[in-house]
Amino acid sequence: MELLEKLKIKPNNLNLYETAFSHTSYSNEHGVKSYERLEFLGDAVLELLMSDYLYKINKYNEGEMTKIRAHYVCETANYEYSIKLGLNHYLKLGKGEEENGGRDRKTIVSDIFESFLGALYLDQGLEKTKEFFYKNIVPIIENHEVDFFDDYKSALQEFVQTGKKSLEYKLVNETGPSHNKKFTVEVIIDGIVYGTGTSHSKKSAEQKAAKDALNKAQKGRLIWEEHMK
Repeated sequence: MELLEKLKIKPNNLNLYETAFSHTSYSNEHGVKSYERLEFLGDAVLELLMSDYLYKINKYNEGEMTKIRAHYVCETANYEYSIKLGLNHYLKLGKGEEENGGRDRKTIVSDIFESFLGALYLDQGLEKTKEFFYKNIVPIIENHEVDFFDDYKSALQEFVQTGKKSLEYKLVNETGPSHNKKFTVEVIIDGIVYGTGTSHSKKSAEQKAAKDALNKAQKGRLIWEEHMK
């Protein structure tokens, strides 16, 4: 498998990795195992490795570690790990799932990171999996290569409440066929559009709009503070 060569992994059991990329739709069509059991295992392995990493940093208390781990071990983070590693290119889907955009579906792309980790653990053992984690995942975190925070709506709500302002999200555009729609949402604060977001779901579009608004609010605050110096 090209991916394993790229990641410099010498497999003992190639079938484990083949299974790790087999979605349920593919397994139903071809009579092979799906990645679901490996995903279950990989989830536990990832939580252990992330806990080990955070513990060794030695600067967070238990509550802080729990909160940080929740950001690094979640659907959004797993999706980003998958994309960074290029795992989505090796995903095997059934015909219908492929046609309906499954290859780009966040939940599926997120799942295969965990299933791949589960396969790696069974094939190479914990120490090798740990080496892989520290070599490939820790740099993504430490170099801030991706944004793991995914609850911008709550953060914006908190920001707005401090100033007692009104906040609403407005769907302004909807395009594409039913299986691959795109939604554009504006976030409006006190009647003024502060941010815009576009995504394949309304929920995700709202989060992107909230992130846009927060970025603009933060930039505006920094400009004001610089002006007042």
